[in-house]
Amino acid sequence: MVVYAIGQVYGTWVHTQTVKSMGILEYILVTPSHHRVHHACNIKYLDRNMGMCLIIWDKVFGTFEKEDPNVPVKYGIYPKMPDNKPDTVLLYEWRKILKDIKQPGLKFSDRINYIFNSPGWRHDGTGKTVRQYQKDYWAKKNKKNPKPHKKIA
Repeated sequence: MVVYAIGQVYGTWVHTQTVKSMGILEYILVTPSHHRVHHACNIKYLDRNMGMCLIIWDKVFGTFEKEDPNVPVKYGIYPKMPDNKPDTVLLYEWRKILKDIKQPGLKFSDRINYIFNSPGWRHDGTGKTVRQYQKDYWAKKNKKNPKPHKKIA
């Protein structure tokens, strides 16, 4: 119970915007800076920093992204929801999935893929997943400023 309570307090604390950097702890723990990236809807930051307490796991699994002072964090989801009504916020993705799996003529495997595959996946190849958005982002960024960047897995 004590460990759970500590974890919950820690999880609440990382939601601050007041703390900019925590020095050497940035290499080990999930910090407010790392968690801001987690909540960002910037293409560069999508699907990054998923760890709850230790940032080491994101570094091991290739999902770590440091907060970039040149790319201010924008909060939300990508692409944007049509409105901020409570039912939309709670059910937006579920409604999209339901609409996708109810399409006529789909194979069973396509219906399963709509449930478990990345958001944006389409059975006909017309959708864009986070990896595709990020690939386009880095290609556009490298055209403007050709220098090495982190490879997207």
